[in-house]
Amino acid sequence: MRFASRTFVLLAAGLVAAVAGAEPAKPYTGAACSGQVDSYFVNEVWAKVGAMTCLECHKAGGDAEDSEFVLRDPNLFRGEARDEAVRYNHGQFVKVALAKENGKSLALQKATGAIKHGGKQALKPDSAGVRVLTEFVRRLENPIPAASTVATPEDKNLPPFFDGVVMMDDARLLRRVTLSLGGRLPTDAEVAAVAKDGGKALPAILDALMTEEAFFDRIREAFNDVFLTTGVEGAEANILSYDHFNKSRLWYQKYDLNAAGDAKAQTQARYKLSDDYRKALHGEPMKLVEYIVRNDRPFTEIITADYVMMSPYTARGYGMFDEVKDKFKNPEDPFEYIPVRLKALVGRDKNQNQDSATGYYPHAGILSTFQYLARYPTTETNRNRLRSRMYYQHFLGVDVLDLAARVQDAAAVQAKFANPTMQASECVVCHKTLDPVSSLFQDYWRFAEMGVYGKRKGGWFTDMFQAGFEGTDMPADQRWRALQWLGEQTVKDPRFAVAMVEHGYYVLTGRRVLLPPKDIDDPLYAARRRAYAEQRKTTEAIAHRFAENKFNFKGVLKDWIASDFYRADGLATAKLNPARQAELDDVGVVRMLAPEQVERKIAAVFGQPWGRFRDKQAAMLYGGIDSQEVTERAADPSGAMGALQRIMANDVALKNTAMDFSRQPADRVLFPDVEPADVPGASPDADARIRRTIVRLHNRVLGRNDAPDSAEVQRTYDLLAAVIKDAETSKKPVGKEEIYSGRQKLLRPVADPKYAVRAWRAVLTYMLRRPEFLYE
Repeated sequence: MRFASRTFVLLAAGLVAAVAGAEPAKPYTGAACSGQVDSYFVNEVWAKVGAMTCLECHKAGGDAEDSEFVLRDPNLFRGEARDEAVRYNHGQFVKVALAKENGKSLALQKATGAIKHGGKQALKPDSAGVRVLTEFVRRLENPIPAASTVATPEDKNLPPFFDGVVMMDDARLLRRVTLSLGGRLPTDAEVAAVAKDGGKALPAILDALMTEEAFFDRIREAFNDVFLTTGVEGAEANILSYDHFNKSRLWYQKYDLNAAGDAKAQTQARYKLSDDYRKALHGEPMKLVEYIVRNDRPFTEIITADYVMMSPYTARGYGMFDEVKDKFKNPEDPFEYIPVRLKALVGRDKNQNQDSATGYYPHAGILSTFQYLARYPTTETNRNRLRSRMYYQHFLGVDVLDLAARVQDAAAVQAKFANPTMQASECVVCHKTLDPVSSLFQDYWRFAEMGVYGKRKGGWFTDMFQAGFEGTDMPADQRWRALQWLGEQTVKDPRFAVAMVEHGYYVLTGRRVLLPPKDIDDPLYAARRRAYAEQRKTTEAIAHRFAENKFNFKGVLKDWIASDFYRADGLATAKLNPARQAELDDVGVVRMLAPEQVERKIAAVFGQPWGRFRDKQAAMLYGGIDSQEVTERAADPSGAMGALQRIMANDVALKNTAMDFSRQPADRVLFPDVEPADVPGASPDADARIRRTIVRLHNRVLGRNDAPDSAEVQRTYDLLAAVIKDAETSKKPVGKEEIYSGRQKLLRPVADPKYAVRAWRAVLTYMLRRPEFLYE
């Protein structure tokens, strides 16, 4: 999965020092360091060399943290603190650039490996990075007037970033949002409010929308795409351990069904009971997300909540039903969830009893749920590193695999170092970040049938970095609540708010945020960098408001919806130079709808779902996920997906056209203005009614607001007329009533003497195949 790497996202020196209670290093104030930092340093030196190469090791907690060249990541600061971090980094670069050895710049010699450098050859002698550093040194040694250093060539004559981008009007934005988050079309009252007050009406509409059940269904669905917790194989066997829940986890096998009927009916009821129990167990983590959002609780609870969500069925599995049954509205509803604090685990073997200073399980939001731990299990060789990697990815938006380049000769490293992960610089750069968090999971060591909790026999590994977070060691007295301690550290980290905002972007667009471009030799690097920087600026602004708003996640969604990135609807011109095309390549919401979204859209437009995408196999074939082996939704259609689109269009049109005509005109959803006798050219009144119906269908099905005399309406009109003519002139007789498979549950028979019903079915089929319906 793609996550922003924060330009190798490592905690800045000043921040770590502040957390540790130490004084941060003071910025260099020597020659060439005074005054405003020019954009050459920001856009060239820092963007192409500092952030991409040097920051990996030259940071607090990095392999070169004891050197005199230590940097700060500006992304971890805001306002004046960020400006100070930039000035600090500028001073560090100035110092090493002006320092000489053998008459040459120390920066250039270190970077190219000409002299001893712990990071060896960081830049190839003929690379763009070296050219940038060379120019930086030249500018320092031969200063030019400040006015000419304000901008680099890539800054000159650039238009505003969204110049030439057409923004979606308020009415279409309303439709997009209600379909995306509510699975419905806008109500007449909402449409009227937006028509009257424009964008000013949207906040109140969104507030109401975000209380609807469909919104919470969407939140669970989208966040499962992130955490994949429904992908835990099995349920009670892999989620609730035999050691700690052996007496309760299989409660359904002896449950008194109190059901009449024969043995077959009893067996079917038993199967349903166990199936609902497994679904309820799988649903707990996403129900936690829903509970936090539904109740406007701080979204920090996603990793700090001191409770877990239980239903009547899962409470039985935990052996807690008798204690909490009175808190449920319906103790027999498998999918009613309430927050509950689990007691400290007691094992069959007292050595597996859980240490707890409070008597309760040390909950840490999703991070400590059995489902999350089982979804990302450990092994004797992995040592919780998968869990650590997923923690960084999910809660801080960091892909630790991007922290350093891959080792070129693993065998040579193994031969040279007794413990490469703690000694070899190319290994340490990752493991010094990854392993301390891995060690925080040390008491969650068991796996498979035995569950997830349990201490390792012989104690934790000593040949890896010990428990802590970003340079801060975990206090020994916090071990019993190690994941809670980690959660508390996490929500203080500025990256947490940014990562949650990025999840919000995914909820709305189905795409990940842009990553910073890495190929500085790419001719379009400057354009791609500008696109990343622009999106990053919006992301951080929303993250700042998110934190100020007590981490209310609904505010994140509203801020994204109001942003130009979400409202972008196309380009004013198709004639763009390659750089401008690269800048705008990821702007706008253009994605193929997921199978679940297609089902909801069909239900919203036609009043009933299609139903076939509710089948897991069909959904998978259409690019869905199973949260186990298939974890990324398809972004582009395959041949099979195209076939499913055609099948869907044919089937949905067939099932809804005759059905709608069978109703009284006032009750029709699609065709209230026409009758089967109305055909093109029959009369001016008939033509007017037909065009009015086409306009209505374009709006309802495609979200278009076309005029009756527009080219789009004319195209659909011509299609309608052509289908009728084709039926009239066919050499083989065409039936004048709806085909058999289209007659399901008709309220009254529908005659089609002039083939108009057949033609309207073709029109709907055509619309359902259009990108406006299949894409968002």
